[in-house]
Amino acid sequence: MSKQYKWIVNELDAGQKKTKETLRKQLGINPTLCGLLAARGIDSVEAAKDFFNPSLDQIHDPFLMNDMDKAVERLDEAMLKQEKILVYGDYDVDGTTAVALVYTFLQNFHAKLDFYIPDRNDEGYGVSYKGIDYAVAEGIKLIIVLDCGIKAIEKVKYAKEHGVDIIICDHHNPDDTLPDAVAVLDPKRTDSTYPYGHLSGCGVGFKLMQAYAQRQGIPFETLVPLLDLLAVSIASDIVPISGENRVLMHYGLEQINHNPRIGIQAILDVCDLHDKNVTVSDIVFKIGPRINASGRMNTGRVAVELLISKDLAAAQAKSAEIDAYNNQRKDLDKQTTVEAMEQIEHTEGFLDDNAIVVYNKDWNKGVIGIVASRLSEKYFRPTVVMTESNGFATGSSRSISGFDIYRAIDSCRDLLENFGGHMYAAGLTLKVENIDAFRKRFNAYIRDNMTDDQRIPKLEADAVLTFREIDATFLKILKRFAPFGPENMKPVFVSRGLLNAGGSRCVGANPEKRHLKLDLIEPESGARMSGIAFGLADYEAPLLAGQPIDICYTLEENTFNGRTTTQLMVKDIQTH
Repeated sequence: MSKQYKWIVNELDAGQKKTKETLRKQLGINPTLCGLLAARGIDSVEAAKDFFNPSLDQIHDPFLMNDMDKAVERLDEAMLKQEKILVYGDYDVDGTTAVALVYTFLQNFHAKLDFYIPDRNDEGYGVSYKGIDYAVAEGIKLIIVLDCGIKAIEKVKYAKEHGVDIIICDHHNPDDTLPDAVAVLDPKRTDSTYPYGHLSGCGVGFKLMQAYAQRQGIPFETLVPLLDLLAVSIASDIVPISGENRVLMHYGLEQINHNPRIGIQAILDVCDLHDKNVTVSDIVFKIGPRINASGRMNTGRVAVELLISKDLAAAQAKSAEIDAYNNQRKDLDKQTTVEAMEQIEHTEGFLDDNAIVVYNKDWNKGVIGIVASRLSEKYFRPTVVMTESNGFATGSSRSISGFDIYRAIDSCRDLLENFGGHMYAAGLTLKVENIDAFRKRFNAYIRDNMTDDQRIPKLEADAVLTFREIDATFLKILKRFAPFGPENMKPVFVSRGLLNAGGSRCVGANPEKRHLKLDLIEPESGARMSGIAFGLADYEAPLLAGQPIDICYTLEENTFNGRTTTQLMVKDIQTH
């Protein structure tokens, strides 16, 4: 049978129940939908209207962010003095979209611009001495650092000693001491005065451009074409799609679907998305991985060149190039995953550990993050995958739901050369000889700090739903909860006591038909729904034998031959 999940139907607290009832009376919509609003912190009709009608008027004044005035002042000075400016960013999707966004905007007003993406293998993550040396050699006086830099204390000092100023635009967790840069823009600063703390790195870069435009009297409309890049960064970097991010994502998707830049259009073509309505899911699984593959397999510069391209033929060539990188990456990450699983399952004690920590000096640095994700999902444990780079072990980590892997790594900081990241994903570098000590310490921290409940795979659902509630009005309103992502996930429902309506069967490639096509009826109402349950073919026998089942699912639109229907995307099944 498939992995056994514990289902949790999230209960509203007393205040949320009261809000649900108030919204039901005032909005006159399905009570389940009112509960979904209440669970998202929407506690009034006005808040509900704002939620259902995102407006660019809802985004925050960029000057509420610490150091924004200093950043704009220094940028303005560089523009007036015709100084050379270097736009510097990380090699992942967030970093490359951030560089493309800032470079594209400033290009309208300043000719002396250059951009720099560090080499993943040669320079590693973040601000590099090589990058600063490049700036010095090119006579650059100002570097705008995007999606990194919050811990670059020594690098900023080095740049300053060589006459180069730095503006940092980051969104990662800072240490107690901030770099001595001209400005440090980061909504996660402990002294942050900014109302929203979850911007992507590209988002922080956008706020700097918004502030510069505001100060210069440049119409906000000039910034709107940049939102396609920002949407790609928000979706790909898995930051919350709530508050300001949700508004920016809404308008970014509009831009992608109606007027994308040439580079993104070229990616849509290669993904076969050119005539489809692009969603957050499409960015996460199709667009983002291709942009990421550039930095993983070769250099992130190719991605930036594509995203800033003004020539369709050149963009199509670059898009084909990153598509080829993505195919190479897929082959490599499958091979690496198999090798990592062999190491876990054939090394004494590894399967009994509280965490997965694996190392192979020959693994490609560009795929270890993907492999860490696969392993954490398979073994349901916090996972660190490491390889060797420049004489050090360098790794990517991924966590499981509810467990802060950043704190676990921080508890081992004396064994590390550097580290950084978020609650669910972090990177680290250490001496090869410290790997065993790190594995033991990391495991011990998780043993002592992870609760028994956190060790159980869970499926969280928003509400119990009956099939008779799923009518056209319900579906129309549910669609307006989009765009979906962290803190505004696509609602998950549970329906109980369902029977086979006659058409349920196993489907998939022969001879293994691993998926289950569902044709279900709710006995009480007679309401009938169809759906698909990937990898859950084991439940065909009890269903065909007449056993009632419970399902945990999302509601999806399925378009086939020009006809759109609603189907259940089933995550898990339980038998009675």
